[in-house]
Amino acid sequence: MTEISEYLGVSPKAVIEHLRKLEEAALVESHTDDQRRKYFHIARNVRLEVNVSPYGFGTKSAYPTSKSLDITTCRYLSVDVASHSDGESDDGDADDPEAIAAELAELERLENELSLAQRWVQGRMTDLHDRVSEVVDEDVDSRLSADVLRCLADGPHEVAEVAADVDAPPELVEETLAAMAEDGLVRRSDDGWALG
Repeated sequence: MTEISEYLGVSPKAVIEHLRKLEEAALVESHTDDQRRKYFHIARNVRLEVNVSPYGFGTKSAYPTSKSLDITTCRYLSVDVASHSDGESDDGDADDPEAIAAELAELERLENELSLAQRWVQGRMTDLHDRVSEVVDEDVDSRLSADVLRCLADGPHEVAEVAADVDAPPELVEETLAAMAEDGLVRRSDDGWALG
């Protein structure tokens, strides 16, 4: 804590508070030595993902799942995970170096495949946002317009419902819907706003 405080030029009290919050969030871990000095380090199993595009910025942290999670019960997951156990081979020989190496290689292949799929999805989303930008009036926020279109894909909604779904003020949503109606993207129906 002292080293961090000196390095950043921040008071020890502020550093302690930030480290406490990071530890509560499981992003850092700590241990105390024999002289009761507390040492902090980045959590062993933390993964931080950052997505940046012209249409948004987002971060999320991912932690390893507990061993009790049965991934095969995730009905929307299309990855074949049946061949991956909880780290033990079918014959129960968890210390077999060849089995460990083979599973590690397969998991690295799967991680690369998932990373490629994630990049493909992000690219498609950016392309679709670009298409929305080309269609909507330049005074209208294309990110908000895309979120409104996504919301209305479920069927007609009133302004308040759309505003709650896209997390925007109802007045702004109403202005956006009116502008999008002029562009022929949406229309007012008896049931609320709907796709044009």
